[in-house]
Amino acid sequence: MTPEAGIAVLVDADACPVKDEIYKVALRRQVPVTIVSNSFLRLPDHPLIRLVVVSSGFDAADDWIAEQANARSVVVSADILLAERCVKQGAVVLAPNGRPFTADSIGMAVATRAIMADLRAGGDNVGGPAPFSKNDRSRFLSALDEALGRLERQG
Repeated sequence: MTPEAGIAVLVDADACPVKDEIYKVALRRQVPVTIVSNSFLRLPDHPLIRLVVVSSGFDAADDWIAEQANARSVVVSADILLAERCVKQGAVVLAPNGRPFTADSIGMAVATRAIMADLRAGGDNVGGPAPFSKNDRSRFLSALDEALGRLERQG
């Protein structure tokens, strides 16, 4: 099996809890994976997996990913603003819990993020995201496999 032409998985690697799951699905489908980080990370030794280390500048990893993202990319990130940029580029974007960011949903996600930031800035204790669970991991595996399958069928 050869890598699908142009399909790629781009990972916002800092604090990504599903890197092993990404490798599992992408390697089974023979799709290249690019892990983007501000520092060196140990990766499996495989020709389809590569590491891109960007500068430690603010949003350097996000900028690199957004510049590479296109309609043949699956981007994995919990960063809503990066997700918005990649959705605008036509990429499939998945949060590590398997939730897709789409053209229809990204506006609400950005608005909710802004409201929560305002509440936190005002001193309100609004909590954070729910702890990452086995169900999140399972949902992510399924969502990534489905997204790559869809891209492969589109040719």
